[in-house]
Amino acid sequence: MNKFVYMFDEGNSEKKELLGGKGANLAEMTRIGLPVPYGFTISTEACNSYYDEGKSISTEIEFQVLEALKSLEDKTGKKLGDPSNPLLVSVRSGAVHSMPGMMDTVLNLGMNDETVEGMAKLTKNSRFAYDSYRRFIQMFSDVVLKVDGFYFEQYLEETREEKGYDSDPEMSAEDWKEVIKGYKDIVKRHAKRAFPENPKEQLYLSISAVFESWNNQRAIVYRRLQKIPGHLGTAVNIQSMVFGNMGNDSGTGVAFTRNPSTGEAKLYGEYLINAQGEDVVAGIRTPQPIATLQDEMPEVYQQFIETCQLLEKHYQDMQDIEFTVESGELFILQTRTGKRTAQAAIRIAVELVKEQLISKKEAILRVDPDQLNQLLHRRIDDSHERNPLANGLPASPGAATGQVVFDADEAERLAKDGKKVILVRPETTPDDIHGIVATQATITSRGGMTSHAAVVARGMGKACVCGCESLKIDLKLKQFKVGDTIVNQGDVITVDGSTGEIILGEIPMIEPQLSDEFQLLLTWADEERKLDVRANADNPEDAKKALTFGAGGIGLCRTEHMFMDVHRIPIVQDMILAETYEERETALTKLLPMQQEDFEGIFEAMQGYPVTIRLLDPPLHEFLPDKEELLVEVTKLQMTGSNTKELKDKEHLLRKVRQLDEFNPMLGHRGCRLGMVFPEIYLMQAKAIFYAIAKLMEKGVNVKPEIMIPLVGHVNELKEMRQLVINAGLQVEEETGLEFDYLIGTMIEVPRAALTADQIAEEADFFSFGTNDLTQTTFGYSRDDAEGKFLQAYIENKVLPENPFVSLDQDGVGKLVETGVKLGREIKPGLKTGICGEHGGDKNSIQFCHDLGLDYTSCSPYRVPLARLAAAQATIKHEQKKYELQAKI
Repeated sequence: MNKFVYMFDEGNSEKKELLGGKGANLAEMTRIGLPVPYGFTISTEACNSYYDEGKSISTEIEFQVLEALKSLEDKTGKKLGDPSNPLLVSVRSGAVHSMPGMMDTVLNLGMNDETVEGMAKLTKNSRFAYDSYRRFIQMFSDVVLKVDGFYFEQYLEETREEKGYDSDPEMSAEDWKEVIKGYKDIVKRHAKRAFPENPKEQLYLSISAVFESWNNQRAIVYRRLQKIPGHLGTAVNIQSMVFGNMGNDSGTGVAFTRNPSTGEAKLYGEYLINAQGEDVVAGIRTPQPIATLQDEMPEVYQQFIETCQLLEKHYQDMQDIEFTVESGELFILQTRTGKRTAQAAIRIAVELVKEQLISKKEAILRVDPDQLNQLLHRRIDDSHERNPLANGLPASPGAATGQVVFDADEAERLAKDGKKVILVRPETTPDDIHGIVATQATITSRGGMTSHAAVVARGMGKACVCGCESLKIDLKLKQFKVGDTIVNQGDVITVDGSTGEIILGEIPMIEPQLSDEFQLLLTWADEERKLDVRANADNPEDAKKALTFGAGGIGLCRTEHMFMDVHRIPIVQDMILAETYEERETALTKLLPMQQEDFEGIFEAMQGYPVTIRLLDPPLHEFLPDKEELLVEVTKLQMTGSNTKELKDKEHLLRKVRQLDEFNPMLGHRGCRLGMVFPEIYLMQAKAIFYAIAKLMEKGVNVKPEIMIPLVGHVNELKEMRQLVINAGLQVEEETGLEFDYLIGTMIEVPRAALTADQIAEEADFFSFGTNDLTQTTFGYSRDDAEGKFLQAYIENKVLPENPFVSLDQDGVGKLVETGVKLGREIKPGLKTGICGEHGGDKNSIQFCHDLGLDYTSCSPYRVPLARLAAAQATIKHEQKKYELQAKI
């Protein structure tokens, strides 16, 4: 018989894949003797079995749950459904990877009309018992019976107002009885059934609901964002309840052992007196800072501090801890590795090394390269005068400006239209995740810094301000008020998530500064990595930026971007539209000194680092007027009866544009094909490069040029273009009396080039894999059309695991890269190889490049720090795998 259910004392932290993160940690804390309410875990394998059985709990699993329940009842001395001494349990999800708030939870399970009376007698606290019962009805109905929580909240608010109360703690036991009756009526009306009184029915329905929540919309969206595999499933944790709502000597809270925003080694968290855990996480009430617990319950606070220190040392990482105090006694409900900002992740990793808890290699692995983008974004200029409209809690750092929007769906729609928006809500729920993803920042009027909005925003690196109680939000009117000021949907505001300030209008921003810890971590990364990291840069400014971020050269300088300047376009058009060699040569003579100046600036900026220059590679139509617009202009001039020079020129231009028109320009007359038909164009560029080299050599500046021929599909193309470049170099050497040291290589971006790489290597000093075009030509996708039409549906429907233009398709495109490297190095063992598409800044693609033995990766300047860290992680992981394989042998 397969084992699907494990008591807490049967597991440990090594069984995360089976027990989920929460279950494994509960087992581990039980093992080391912490005060954990006892319980059991239904494994992730049971979740997969549930789906295999057509969304049904098998008889085998039901039997094991009953056995585990019996063990729990024996351990606690209580029994589920016993009116005189009832056992109440929580039913919580627990995925392998942390997914805060994405799946469902049910608390106080086991309550019914009989057990509530037993709880009241046992605790001598009727108000607590009926408060717990109404909470259970609301949560169970929402999670399991799918009755929207809004109906219950609306009814409760109406009841409070009717009785003249401001808050829940003012409600008496009799008040709660009245609310319970109203809640049951709501269930009958909306669920079309009576609220279930049988605790075992409640239990099995709740387990099914948690399994179901693995595939709810918000969980799917979150998994896609975090790249969590969908086949893992979730575990379910059944845990005996402890109560933070038993009076003023009880409470509940969430704390981090270090500040998750800054990384400061100081306890950070919040708690609520006389409340249950969901009150803190859901953001329904604004809690107190954890430090004030020292005044309220000094002994509990000291015990909690010691527990936090123990857990951090045990797990060797910052922990996110949920706790409850029941009648002065502390219980730990959960610990997990805490979500943190990039800034915090770096500081924590570096400080843990200094505290000798982890090694430098472990510190490098602790920081997710994708998070580093958070540190390379702008912040509010402190020199600008601030006039905050309101202040809330600084829940997630960073700054953003955007239009106010009050609905997550609307936020997503506007963002797709290119609008920058800021989501404003009383509080967010997990159902709002798609809106948070779409926005620049999130603001809530309720909730604290451990609420759902705060945790999710921090994980995404988005600014967030929570608990801004001065905001009076009217969702119907789509506006909020602060005093006499009204802010409507569409109005522009600025949010500073580092200070909690909300400011009317747009505020100037400044460039980011990298912390000392960040620089130190990247220095450690550079010591480990084998893969060089270069940048894609087309001008001196980008080249300098790349150097400041630690690039070791330029892996792709796209010369066509230099021609896009408004002053150059007319000359480029003359070159393209020329009907004779002489006309074309006239245009090229004008462009040569411009190109030379471009190359001089980039070579000088790069201070002797290698610079790979790709010769002209765009479809020609990109430089020409739009054919349809030109046709309209010609038609208008013809209709006016004009016989002017302007009409003749436009008609001539339209004829030329039509002649050059292509059915598929991306696969047409571009790249080396342009140089083959019009060699004078590539000759001009080659001369400009060599003249620039000569100029800098005379200045004493070291230059390492690498000239790249694009879109080669046949060795004869490269052979001819290589000779053209060599001839240009010889000509300039003869003119200047200098000797140049340079490489000539090619961009592998069509499948035939990869498949005949052994032939092409005969004429190449290096290969650079242009993985953007190689992906397009391998899949047969036009990127713009695919991403705009069907690619997202493919990813959502799991036709493809992820966007192949973002993360390299290793099974298909990757095999071509592997083939190209293998064949090329069979001819030239020392052949330099790299990639220079967008994949050069993707951590998974970088791992692939390292494993394949490439020499470098090239990416945008702002992704260079990410690539440096990812390259170090790739080296460490590769060594770990090698060691594991050797150990097995």
